Amino acid sequence: MERRTIGAAALAVGSVGLGCMPMSWAYNTSRQRGDESLRAVHRALDLGSTLLDTADMYGPFTNELLVGRVLKERRPDAFVSTKVGLLVGEQHIVANGRPGYVKRACDASLRRLQTDVIDLYQLHRADPEVPVEETWGAMAELVRAGKVRALGLCAVGARGGRRSGARLHDATIRQLQRVQQVFPVSAVEAELSVWSPEALETLVPWCESRGVGFLAAMPLGNGFLTGTLTPGEGFEPDDMRARHPRFTAEMMAANQPIVAGLRRVAARHGEDVTPAQVALAWVLAQGRHVVPVPGAKQERWVAENAGAALLRLSDGDLAEVSGLPEAQGSWE
Repeated sequence: MERRTIGAAALAVGSVGLGCMPMSWAYNTSRQRGDESLRAVHRALDLGSTLLDTADMYGPFTNELLVGRVLKERRPDAFVSTKVGLLVGEQHIVANGRPGYVKRACDASLRRLQTDVIDLYQLHRADPEVPVEETWGAMAELVRAGKVRALGLCAVGARGGRRSGARLHDATIRQLQRVQQVFPVSAVEAELSVWSPEALETLVPWCESRGVGFLAAMPLGNGFLTGTLTPGEGFEPDDMRARHPRFTAEMMAANQPIVAGLRRVAARHGEDVTPAQVALAWVLAQGRHVVPVPGAKQERWVAENAGAALLRLSDGDLAEVSGLPEAQGSWE
């Protein structure tokens, strides 16, 4: 798999990463299998998908423990990204950006991941009670202490930006401008996919102009763009899609033309090419600094996603995908 670089430090990763969250958080928890997930992570590393994206809140904590079992055996093969800044309660999630907490959380993540250094440490969300510069300063101290190699920032939640009437990523860019004065940002993680292309307006160009890597979260639209979900089939109560307005039966049916368009492009490239691979190849084509991080918990999906790195879409293909209908259903 081709390699792409993240940030000014030129940290090299495979061009398609692996989002580990579905293995232990947010998606169909009754179908989560530890051994199956371990095989999926090993398969990703075998195929060159070296970026393993996790967070201490996933589980909470169990996702880092799972990744740590692989890192114990294959640390040199992996680029590990984890996150800090969110605490999970029984019915709520709260931000904690206090410097002392950040340092303790990093040590705990290192223990769970069974490693002595985190390649990319990301601020999951800024704490509204703590100046983001203070949180970022504590993270920078972790770099200087040799516990972390580089720092990243996850985009501010999309819903708040839309309600305020501002452009979607204005708040994130303001945060980035502030923390850049403290310590360099190596990567930004935000949603980017065929049905959620908003990051292309300002955030992806901002990163490109400053040598910052862009990690494309949810590049398969929470699974919708794979074409494997059936409208009306429903989701388990603890699946995040059960409460997502684009995953009602009505909206899933209304958005089928997007999947149909991906299928048309895939068919031109061979019978083995899938809509998911076209969706990922489109994300890859948005810039050499862009690395899609699709979530998966089974070997077959990991292998399919990695195969997108070999798919070369023509200018006509890219224009066709970009011209597909806008997704219906939003957080409004």
